[in-house]
Amino acid sequence: MIAFDGSMVLLDVEGTVSPLSYVHDVMFPYARTEARAFIQAHADRADVISALNQMAADAGLSSLAEWCPSSYPSEAAFDWITNEIHALMDADAKITGLKQLQGLIWKQGFHGGHLRSTLFPDVVKAFEQWSKRGLQMRIYSSGSVQAQRLFFGHSEYGDLTHYHSGYYDTTIGGKRVTKSYSAIALDSGVSPSSILFLSDVVEELDAARECGIKTCLVIRPGNTEAAENGHQKCNSFDEITFSDVKADDLL
Repeated sequence: MIAFDGSMVLLDVEGTVSPLSYVHDVMFPYARTEARAFIQAHADRADVISALNQMAADAGLSSLAEWCPSSYPSEAAFDWITNEIHALMDADAKITGLKQLQGLIWKQGFHGGHLRSTLFPDVVKAFEQWSKRGLQMRIYSSGSVQAQRLFFGHSEYGDLTHYHSGYYDTTIGGKRVTKSYSAIALDSGVSPSSILFLSDVVEELDAARECGIKTCLVIRPGNTEAAENGHQKCNSFDEITFSDVKADDLL
């Protein structure tokens, strides 16, 4: 068992609350398959253009017009952008613009009933218990905040977003960068030592530990085997116990 006496749980998504297989075998293929048709159908939408401009910025260029060699919107531009999206996905790129665009495509899928997120069986029970204890729960994922809200809002257990006090993505910083976790602690109003970060990626846990956050390596079926590197570990959230929240946990 893992004992924690703080007041906030920060959670990764893939491989922590949801099987890697769902994200990689369902959500990513959906975004890949629908990308071209989605961009073509919504080429003039401000949020789509904003995501494409962000992809250009992520590539070190000033605008969509500079990034895409063909005039946008056009069939040639749709083809080129789609190829870029596929290449970035093949490289598992954790860049903001791609995640924003994927989030828009997933929104279509969730709202249309084509997608329904899958969670490990212990997750919802833990959410219920932690909420009753007065613990904050916040999400930190490389997927966009919009995608996170959609994911938890359209789960096989219904809408779970009421359990969460906040969501963070790469706009606050990379998940393997210590200052990202410092920024999350500051934003949440909770001291780092009173936060427990749950993730299946050791490098993320390393970065969080550097700023004083408590950490736990989550071992789930299908996850890549990883060295613990001094982190506590659990196979289920049932293994985590909490003391009552203390007033001096707050910053």
